Amino acid sequence: MVSTLEAYVTLVCTSVVLNLSILVYTYWKRHHYTNIAKLFMWNTLTSMIYCFGYAFSLTSTSLEQLRFWNIVQYVGMPFFPPLGLMFVMHYLGYKLTRKRIIALLIIPCLTFLINVTNESHHTFYRIYDIHSVLGAPYSEIEYGVWFVVHNIYIFSCMLAALLLLLSRWKETVSTYKPQLFALICGQLLPIVAAFLLFIGLTPDGIDPVPMVIWFSSVLYLWSITSSRMLSIMPVAKETIFNSMNDGVIVLNDSYQLIEYNHACKNMFTALDRSTLGQPFDHVWYMLTDQSFPVQLDTISDNLNVTIHQANYIYQLRISMLQQSNNNSGLLIIFTDITELHTLQQKLEHQAYYDELTQIYNRRAFFQQSEQDLMKVKGNLSSYTLILFDIDFFKKVNDTFGHQAGDQILVHVAQICKAELGEDMLFARYGGEEFVLAIAGYTLVEGENFANHLRFCIEQNPLVENKRVVSVTCSFGVSVTTGVMDESIYQLIQKADEALYAAKRSGRNQVKVFTEELTNDIY
Repeated sequence: MVSTLEAYVTLVCTSVVLNLSILVYTYWKRHHYTNIAKLFMWNTLTSMIYCFGYAFSLTSTSLEQLRFWNIVQYVGMPFFPPLGLMFVMHYLGYKLTRKRIIALLIIPCLTFLINVTNESHHTFYRIYDIHSVLGAPYSEIEYGVWFVVHNIYIFSCMLAALLLLLSRWKETVSTYKPQLFALICGQLLPIVAAFLLFIGLTPDGIDPVPMVIWFSSVLYLWSITSSRMLSIMPVAKETIFNSMNDGVIVLNDSYQLIEYNHACKNMFTALDRSTLGQPFDHVWYMLTDQSFPVQLDTISDNLNVTIHQANYIYQLRISMLQQSNNNSGLLIIFTDITELHTLQQKLEHQAYYDELTQIYNRRAFFQQSEQDLMKVKGNLSSYTLILFDIDFFKKVNDTFGHQAGDQILVHVAQICKAELGEDMLFARYGGEEFVLAIAGYTLVEGENFANHLRFCIEQNPLVENKRVVSVTCSFGVSVTTGVMDESIYQLIQKADEALYAAKRSGRNQVKVFTEELTNDIY
């Protein structure tokens, strides 16, 4: 009997020494490790305290000693399984928030307090006494309600840690599998020992868990020193997959949805686990009420597609998944380019639109009119250009101020825009000048339309703060046909000569360009 007890004490003391060695070694090397080392040291410390208290309980000769060393054990024992779970979670890449840490440590804290105060309520131990047959240091225990809660909790923590580790075995590269193997065995041995104790297959009055912790400690020490467990750790594929900012959808070779990440769930909130296994075309229609813009079975190479969905714009990159030279499905990556698209539109607007009047600027006019003129020449059609400016604009600025001048420019632009057709190109040419290009209009039709605009402007003075400012404009009109080899700059020059003639003739009128007009000017 004594030799058996000595063997028990030796095994437990071995666990204490190994845990202490690991703790000292890890603390000494802490500057070479990542932040996970702190969790590992706390886990090792609580495990060592548990084993230390149990080793001395095996030397007890009285109930008071047994109870004292039992309380010492519970300084560490309730905490090392949840701390072990936290270590595994951190190791596998799960985020440990303050709320999660507090939630995991609430029950261990309660367990320690309830055990210390057990004599006043007996909810942890109904009976705690020296074994009636074996005597000290063996104990005879009848468990209370909270003891059951405590055991279920610590067993759940160890089992959860083990399952998390096992779930990553297949996707972990061979370089990191020794680390993972050590952690799996380190979690498995205490679970097996605790289970044997729970079903009554261990010697009476003996807790086998501290006696197997030494083997877990050997595995951890080997993993730290040989495979650098605390300095280089694997990043799980799932962690990478779900930490991506881009939404990702994975389809199998039958184009069924088999996986998606958190970012994709945020993009399409109706997406849930019930959609897994369904044909992607059906899932996409359920999410968007639209057909997918690409025929999936026609994709043979990487493909980029832009789609508009609700208030968002996504860039889709679709590529084939290859496995053993066979097509094994598709990978669809959604990149939210809404902000980029908005910025591009803003920059384009600034580049091509006049900031004050919000109509095309000079640059945009020349770019678009040159393209339109090329089409007209190809169709042997006519192209009319109307150039006009505001009469006595400098006088308005001098009399009412530049702010009033800006209001008049906006006022004239709005009047003209209201009268223009969709195919007419209207822009601010510069200063108080505007230009209008119309494809298909003859010189007479252009002159008539210019007079129409002139009349509309004249009949609609600017009214602001009970002040009425009359506005008139002078117009010059030129035209070219498909049979004439003229550039847009030549048309502008002719219209400008006609505009100059309108001003010389008293303003607020329309002049068309003719050869006789040129002779009169010069």
